[in-house]
Amino acid sequence: MSIPAFLKLVEIQTKIASVFPFIIGTLFAVYQYDLFNWKNTLIFFGSMLIFDLTTTAINNYMDYRKATNNHDYDYRTTSNVIGQEQIPEKVVIATIFTMFFIATGLGVWLVFETDLLVLLVGFICFCIGILYTFGPVPLSRMPLGEIFSGVTMGFGIVFLAIYVNAYDAGIANLIWSGEWVSVKVNLIEVIRIIIISLPCIFTIANIMLANNICDLDEDIRNHRYTLPYYIGKKYAVILFNALYYGSFVAIIVSVAIGFLSPIMLLTLIAVIPVFKNLQKFNAEQVKAKTFVISIKNFVVTNSAIVVFLAASLILEYV
Repeated sequence: MSIPAFLKLVEIQTKIASVFPFIIGTLFAVYQYDLFNWKNTLIFFGSMLIFDLTTTAINNYMDYRKATNNHDYDYRTTSNVIGQEQIPEKVVIATIFTMFFIATGLGVWLVFETDLLVLLVGFICFCIGILYTFGPVPLSRMPLGEIFSGVTMGFGIVFLAIYVNAYDAGIANLIWSGEWVSVKVNLIEVIRIIIISLPCIFTIANIMLANNICDLDEDIRNHRYTLPYYIGKKYAVILFNALYYGSFVAIIVSVAIGFLSPIMLLTLIAVIPVFKNLQKFNAEQVKAKTFVISIKNFVVTNSAIVVFLAASLILEYV
């Protein structure tokens, strides 16, 4: 398998959706708890990234299988690297299993370095990641797909990136003693993490929402009933807009209640390019033309958060 073919199979350009929550969670761990464990951070990053590559490869393989079974295989799609000279089908399957076991192994290693709560949260994320693209009715083809993708990646990755660095800072813990398993949660700390992760949750959910809005007619023809089908295209576009503005409101709230430094209010500068992009999306929802707006707004919003969160750290240590 050539490197370009592999990168196309795993859609390497989409991994930015998991990298930003990882960076934000890591920076917040240092900002809020003054803790950074480079070893745990690297292990988690490796497990997270490889598992993300695995789920994408599974998704493309399932698209390939369903398309060939229905005799409507489209060689313009990402999955066209499968079954041709680039990547034989058996190599794709072997690659998926190899990446899955590597990601799982790194996850188990991380549990030994931290505690059992990482195992629980990681297991839930693993299950959602697999079911998101695999099975008779993948989560991505259901009306709850946006919620699963947004919460799993937007909150799950941020939480784990924080927790692997600050697992002994009193955020939460899981204790297994004989027949008893108990989970203790510091509500204030968990609420803090939820609020600061809302921009990631909303902007990641919007990537899928934009995709489903643009594919609505095709999805209906193929009996895929996603969120825009149930609430209507008009209200799906309104929701798309509202989630971006909700991201900035979450930042304002975080600053107002002292979860983030006042310097984070400078992220509101990003409202300008986000608003301009939304005007283009509101005018037309065409996959080839305007789906990319969801990616642009994701990058703009979260880049601003990363920059000013890093600035908050610098000012704190100066």
